Amino acid sequence: MLQELSHMDRITQLQDEIQQLLTIMSSSIAYLTSRANFKQVSPDIPVTKQRNPEKYDPPDVFEANKKELVTDLAVKAKQVEYLIQSLPEPEPEEEQAQRLQVLEQEMAQANEEYIRAVDRAKNLYQQVSDILRTMLDEPDLVDDTPG
Repeated sequence: MLQELSHMDRITQLQDEIQQLLTIMSSSIAYLTSRANFKQVSPDIPVTKQRNPEKYDPPDVFEANKKELVTDLAVKAKQVEYLIQSLPEPEPEEEQAQRLQVLEQEMAQANEEYIRAVDRAKNLYQQVSDILRTMLDEPDLVDDTPG
């Protein structure tokens, strides 16, 4: 059971790391699309639009930020990869089926024990109720004289 919890903790960590990776990717795309200036990449296709200088970063700042974004993405991707590698190998289907069958048998046995315990409790309750009713219905059995 403790081992299963450990696996679930790793899965939760993996989910968190993937969420962070997606956040970094989204932020990177938003930065790259909003802070880049339009640049002509082909002499046949002219640039027809320009951004105001305050709307884009200077080339040196933009390059430094791109490198930082790439580093952040690479580090997070390595963390995700490490967590994936630390997950246990999947259990073969035959073993899963056997384990589930054993669990079903244990659950059926526990359910039978529970039903027997409830029946016994009901029986004891009925016996106590009958005895109390008998005592209250027959005043002769209760001695009211002071000792």
